[in-house]
Amino acid sequence: MEQQWDLFVIGAGSGGVRAARMAAANGLKVAVAEESALGGTCVNVGCVPKKLFYYGSHFSEDMHDAKQYGWDVTVNGFDWSVMRTKKDSEIERLNGIYQRLLDNSGVTVINGRARILDKHSVSVNGQTHTFKKLLIATGGKPYVPNFPGNEHVITSNEAFYLNELPSRVAVVGGGYIAVEFAGIFHGCGAQTHLIYRGEQLLRGFDSDVRDQVTRQVAAKGVNVHLHTDVERIEKSASGLKIKVVDGDTIEVDLVMYATGRRPYTEDLGLENVKVLKHPDGTLQTDPFYRTDEASIYAIGDVIGGMELTPIALAEAMVFVHNLQLGDEREAEWTTLDYTNIPTAVFCQPNVATVGLSEEVARHHHKVKVFCSDFKAMKHTLTDNVERTFMKLIVCADTDRVLGAHMVGPEAGELIQGIAIAIKAGATKAIFDSTIGIHPTAAEEFVTMRNVTRQSH
Repeated sequence: MEQQWDLFVIGAGSGGVRAARMAAANGLKVAVAEESALGGTCVNVGCVPKKLFYYGSHFSEDMHDAKQYGWDVTVNGFDWSVMRTKKDSEIERLNGIYQRLLDNSGVTVINGRARILDKHSVSVNGQTHTFKKLLIATGGKPYVPNFPGNEHVITSNEAFYLNELPSRVAVVGGGYIAVEFAGIFHGCGAQTHLIYRGEQLLRGFDSDVRDQVTRQVAAKGVNVHLHTDVERIEKSASGLKIKVVDGDTIEVDLVMYATGRRPYTEDLGLENVKVLKHPDGTLQTDPFYRTDEASIYAIGDVIGGMELTPIALAEAMVFVHNLQLGDEREAEWTTLDYTNIPTAVFCQPNVATVGLSEEVARHHHKVKVFCSDFKAMKHTLTDNVERTFMKLIVCADTDRVLGAHMVGPEAGELIQGIAIAIKAGATKAIFDSTIGIHPTAAEEFVTMRNVTRQSH
């Protein structure tokens, strides 16, 4: 029997769930189809379990530092399975919360992979559903390039469900997922290699941040291999042998690839409608998230851009707002402002940033750059090599702060507040006139007085 919906959502990740709930709350008849667990990448194999693993892995460093503060700390070992089991329980709890949120909002959840039949119908589990509007929010998935031996590697998806911690691990990639997992494996006790073909980690971030992270990750004990590309991987009795392009061999027990993600659009039925793709596979939409098929929209990682959970949530809110106004009031539709979006990397040490990097800012403005590099007060009584780095990018003509960057403990927590100031258009003079909280690392952002360098 055919079912009819005002809005049909494919994908119950962060964006899909938010859009479904808000649309239903506004009186629309809504269904969401999900072939896997509710919550999408973020809840199941992304932000949430990654942050939990980050916390767990950092205790090794915390306990080392605690000894130097006088604590009698004895560590008898680490049991990966305990952390994994606790993590699994938390994810199951969150899955249940998502189910209740949808149920309480009046959204019908359909378990299964949806396939688009035409511009007003989809099929799930052999049943046809018609809709007035369709929202694609299928997200992305890890990408592993094709090379000899790629069948021997895992991705971050599988890393969250390993039964035990390997003794020797290689993480291939230089982005935030790769750097985060290198810190996790190393912190938990594995001999860890981080292999990246580029010259610095975290491509796309401010160059000073990249330099700081690359040096500090190595200083903490991760074996960082830059300018290194994998040629092939061979399985042997003693483990996995990674042959790199220059002829060297790195032997490990596990190889995790974190070399990017791709939109999840396979077998979605896009060939049946006028939904176009960019060369990278992401779906083409206008600023209102419409595809070339007027009844079909898309948000989140599947359309590219900054692939962040809060972005998908914000896009969902904009989509529902415009949906409620209706096509006849398109002149009143709103769009999302993608400027000054803060983000964090939970590597060790943390990274957080908002606004422009120095390289981008210099293309558009005359800038003044303020930097501070110091050992945090916590580490003055320890032999911990970690340093904290902060940076402000200021427009020389207007004094407006264009970007703020930090490498150090709890960087994400700190930059969230700075992001509000930058979003509001704060000037360096406002930063300078703000009283710092002493003694904290955060006060450095309001006490940097000397220009490190400037453009003319």
